[in-house]
Amino acid sequence: MSDNLLHGPLEDGHRELGASFAEFSGWLMPLSYAGTVSEHNATRSAVGLFDVSHLGKALVRGPGAAAYVNSALTNDLGRIEPGKAQYTLCCNDSGGVIDDLIAYYVSDDEIFLVPNAANTPAVVAALQERAPAGLTITDQHRSYAVLAVQGPKAAHVVSRLGLPTDMDYMGFEDGEVDATPVRVCRTGYTGEQGYELLPAWDRASVVFDALVEEVAAAGGQPAGLGARDTLRTEMGYPLHGHELSLDISPLQARCGWAIGWKKDAFWGRDALLAEKEAGPRRLLRGLRAVGRGVLRAGATVLADDRPVGVTTSGTFSPTLKLGIALALIDTDAGVVDGQRVAVDVRGKAIECEVVAPPFVDAKTR
Repeated sequence: MSDNLLHGPLEDGHRELGASFAEFSGWLMPLSYAGTVSEHNATRSAVGLFDVSHLGKALVRGPGAAAYVNSALTNDLGRIEPGKAQYTLCCNDSGGVIDDLIAYYVSDDEIFLVPNAANTPAVVAALQERAPAGLTITDQHRSYAVLAVQGPKAAHVVSRLGLPTDMDYMGFEDGEVDATPVRVCRTGYTGEQGYELLPAWDRASVVFDALVEEVAAAGGQPAGLGARDTLRTEMGYPLHGHELSLDISPLQARCGWAIGWKKDAFWGRDALLAEKEAGPRRLLRGLRAVGRGVLRAGATVLADDRPVGVTTSGTFSPTLKLGIALALIDTDAGVVDGQRVAVDVRGKAIECEVVAPPFVDAKTR
């Protein structure tokens, strides 16, 4: 493992909990504690605790901050108000996705952004390059930790710390744990009811230790990178670098709902409008294995022995107890939901049914 990996604020705590570690986006992250399947099932049935402090943080501040961000990112901040967060995309002029991220609408003059770890410098640089005078865009990657509490008992666990829990989906409020300020947002990446807590980086252990105790009392578990991936794949949620990239547009990834098409401006608008009018050349679909076999990313999808696409993510679904995958399928191939296709995994053809994600029922909303 590389000696150049970045380290989060809670590594010692993870080691005490018996975590195994893996590299992800240049960061050393807990892969699992009790095992991915156990942590996945605990999140679906009770509650899981994830340390995702590797996620980026950036602040856009100054007169007209919200208006500037709205002119840059795809979604329409005019649809929400202060105290709400929004999923959005940062695109280049060609319509490729620099990153997908969450924008926290603090005020008209302050927008807090949570990009993906590896893409934070690119997002910050793009915003800085085009920012009007009077606005500052600050990389706050190591200013805040991010702790995700996800599952049917998430609200109970968070409320036990004296933090607010009754906000609507994508709403956020500020609270405090043992004199530590914590921003609490009703968001997550699992499909379960959940919250993402943002304490100061150097005070994260205070909140994490309290959460570990309450999660255990609620019958849950700390969960690592492995369970985070199986949970989000079951929901069909995109992961940048897999379902979204500079070469995979929001329309191809079925993220057109996160684009404010009626806005006068956002980066990549002309290219995306042209793609929308012409129709994307490929679309993200779900694949569910009919028999045995674990699906992986980067495998060729075949219809009648003819290549029609490639898998972008693949895993074993602990909930369904079978292989599932997300795949980009050529639109001119005429593939429809319910159709049988094959996925070539190292020379072995795994029969799959084409389905519309999510693979399991969403509970978040």
